[in-house]
Amino acid sequence: MTSVQWVRRVVKPAAVVACLIPLALIVSGLFTGALGANPIEEITHRTGKTTLILLLVTLAVSPARRLTGIGALMGLRRMLGLFAFTYVTLHFLTYLVLDQFFAWDLIIEDIADRPYITVGFTSFVLLVPLAVTSTRGWIRRLGGRRWNRLHRLVYISAAGGVLHYLWLVKVDTRPPIIYGLILIVLLSTRLIHQRRRRRRSASPAPQPVLESG
Repeated sequence: MTSVQWVRRVVKPAAVVACLIPLALIVSGLFTGALGANPIEEITHRTGKTTLILLLVTLAVSPARRLTGIGALMGLRRMLGLFAFTYVTLHFLTYLVLDQFFAWDLIIEDIADRPYITVGFTSFVLLVPLAVTSTRGWIRRLGGRRWNRLHRLVYISAAGGVLHYLWLVKVDTRPPIIYGLILIVLLSTRLIHQRRRRRRSASPAPQPVLESG
């Protein structure tokens, strides 16, 4: 089995199942009472945490491809990013519909007055154009360079998600700190890779050695 076949037949189906497990647990928890005394709060926390994890996994695809040399891994990035957007949409809808019951005056007040909601809402808005332009048609319309530039917003959105989580928790800040450290590592590897690419492109091409005869 080639690396491309291995990614398509094994890794991608396993990734789809892994991405669906949190949603399946939420749905089953609604029927079994496993979401605790405050299911709305539990759903909000689970969908938010899953969003952040999937964003970090999405950002880890490129470093994994460089480390392993398996180019087919890049095919997972779009799928993982769309799953992350699905969960952040569920996260927002839980707050909008189940928590606030479309009370727009209270929602606007929350976004303006509560910093963790302001940051979280901003991170959600930044992901919307990334999800919309994730198709091949949009990649062709924007061109590779502009598309890549736009999709760098995912780092800002992920950083906002970490900050949103950090400001939300009141006792155990270890999970958001760990996610933040992972994001710093991923961003650092990207910056190092870009610097190396610029150095290679800027270095003069080796001149041929002419033998005298």
